[in-house]
Amino acid sequence: MKPQLTGSPGTIDVQAFIDNQKFSPYQWLVLTVCFLVVAADGFDTAAIGYVAPTLIKEWGISKLVLGNVLSASLVGLAFGALIAGPCADRFGRKLVLVASVAVFGLFSLATASAASAAELSGWRFLTGLGLGAAIPNATTLLAEYAPARRRAFLVNSMFCGFTLGAAGGGFLAAVIIPAFGWRSVFIVGGAIPLVLAVVALALPESIRFMVLRDWPADKIRVVLRRIAGSADIAASRFTLPDDQADTLRSPLGLILSQRFRTGTFMLWTTYFMGVLVFYLMTSWMPTLVKEAGATLAEASLIAALFPLGGTLGAMACGWLMDRIDPHRVIAVAYFFTAVFTLAMGQATSGAYLTLLTPIAGLFMGAGLVSMPALAASFYPTHGRACGVGWMLGIGRFGGILGAVSGGTLLQLGLGMSSILSILAVPSLLAAIAVAGKGMSGAGQPAQPADVASEA
Repeated sequence: MKPQLTGSPGTIDVQAFIDNQKFSPYQWLVLTVCFLVVAADGFDTAAIGYVAPTLIKEWGISKLVLGNVLSASLVGLAFGALIAGPCADRFGRKLVLVASVAVFGLFSLATASAASAAELSGWRFLTGLGLGAAIPNATTLLAEYAPARRRAFLVNSMFCGFTLGAAGGGFLAAVIIPAFGWRSVFIVGGAIPLVLAVVALALPESIRFMVLRDWPADKIRVVLRRIAGSADIAASRFTLPDDQADTLRSPLGLILSQRFRTGTFMLWTTYFMGVLVFYLMTSWMPTLVKEAGATLAEASLIAALFPLGGTLGAMACGWLMDRIDPHRVIAVAYFFTAVFTLAMGQATSGAYLTLLTPIAGLFMGAGLVSMPALAASFYPTHGRACGVGWMLGIGRFGGILGAVSGGTLLQLGLGMSSILSILAVPSLLAAIAVAGKGMSGAGQPAQPADVASEA
């Protein structure tokens, strides 16, 4: 296929070029490596949960101390995402991605040497910095190599690696902890990212970042040739559909500028509320179900159904977002999260609860996982990694609040019915915020013809 020329002879709009090509093996490489990075991220993020029962038994630590250990990595995740986004917009997506994967791999290995809860918390915080930095850069890199017509589906597909990595880690932990001890989980969780960091060196830098930063035309042509599978790229000038005046601002200044401010705060609100619900559910659901009268095995099974349903929901939501207004799709997902969470609280039998939990998880996963794709389409190249990273970072504070508030609500004597009914409120607030962003004209996701230029 001939490259699309715009402006003047010898000029290529790189996004229009990507949109006019088939999804090439080179882009499949980007998707595959980013998927594996996110899967490793999911494994390491969930790792502390797998070893928690063993730690309580081996070290005799209280649930309060364990709560501090659990929250340490979440704090690191928040700060990692906040720092990495602006750095990627300044130094490049690939560089920060490789560094972040190496960081969480190294500190996960170090976690295996922890001899106390305080030391374990410190290593988990440092691991969280790398974990938090990896996802926004994987998201941005893939989004900038994806054709606009399939971007949401591809990004959501990549994010399924997180839930699959977390779930797969649970099966692996069940095998290796009895055989090799809890430290083996962190050794595996550290070795895999280090291998991926080396593999990620084979990835290209973001084509949009290269154009934005005026990289040599020869380097840009090499990437375009690999996408097109052709040596016939004769252009000497490359352009973006973004407003280049935005490069005069810092990435953080851009996402908080008058043009993007309202949309930015609505994205933050939506993601914060969604992560609050997700972490409270995943952290405390086994306890809630068990205290409602179920056995430990039944409680574990029912709780596992919640994130499991999210994988299917994320894929379906990404497919729909590429075809209809993504704000409406995500708002509907959060609305039905509220409906089915409320219904879970009113469940009168274990069978009814078992049926409702994966449905609630499906809508929760659909809404939550789709937010990075929405953010990536909202911001121009100069501030994309910062915009995605800050949304993810702000959302992590919602996760911290969710993990802590579950214990507080239980201490107040509230049962499963009351807590799940309360959780319907932040889900509704998330639906209202994302719907409001879509209706306010505060910045719509870019259309395929001019990605991000109308954001």
